[in-house]
Amino acid sequence: MRSYKQYCAIAKALDVIGDRWNMLIVRELLLQGACRYTDLHDGLPGIATNLLAERLRDLEREGIVTREEAPPPIATTLFRLTPRGQELKTILFELGRWGAPLMTEPDEQDAYRGRWLASLLLRDRTPDEPPVTIEFRTGEDAITVETRQGSVHTHPGAAEKPDLVLAGPPQLLVGVVTGQVRLATARARGLRTRGNAKILSRLLPEPAGAEAAAAGATPG
Repeated sequence: MRSYKQYCAIAKALDVIGDRWNMLIVRELLLQGACRYTDLHDGLPGIATNLLAERLRDLEREGIVTREEAPPPIATTLFRLTPRGQELKTILFELGRWGAPLMTEPDEQDAYRGRWLASLLLRDRTPDEPPVTIEFRTGEDAITVETRQGSVHTHPGAAEKPDLVLAGPPQLLVGVVTGQVRLATARARGLRTRGNAKILSRLLPEPAGAEAAAAGATPG
């Protein structure tokens, strides 16, 4: 692992997590929890097995990842994030939110896993309202989004009793959730919906400039 050799906190952080694939390994461990090597490799399309092993060793040495031998019936090595590695969650998900506008026109060769939608860092705009459950489905992949106590929680798999189901190509799902594609437009392009589509507005981002205006507001 090469160093920038700069006495700067950002440079020091990138010395540890800036190598290619490192942050995506962290992404998988955040979204999947403890993983077998094969689970990690499946979640990182395009990485060579020897490079994954090398990156895991680097992250272990830096205290980001740890490994443990799971007892039967698993009886295999599991990788998980250390508390230090868990501290990267906010950074990684904010990066995902920043990158969401780049996802409306994906390359047809882009790999996709349903759980990656969780990296959009969704927020509940009306946390005082009753909780809702939304299921996003792309092909055989499904992810469930739930609002609870003012927070938004995501987990892989179909919802038991969703208030709303959105099904279609991932670029349409991302476009709708990030407010870049209107729901009517997405439906015309093939997005299918079932349930109360109005609740989707709870996850939509604030209008452009709203956060900055709120941050700069002063009491009158």
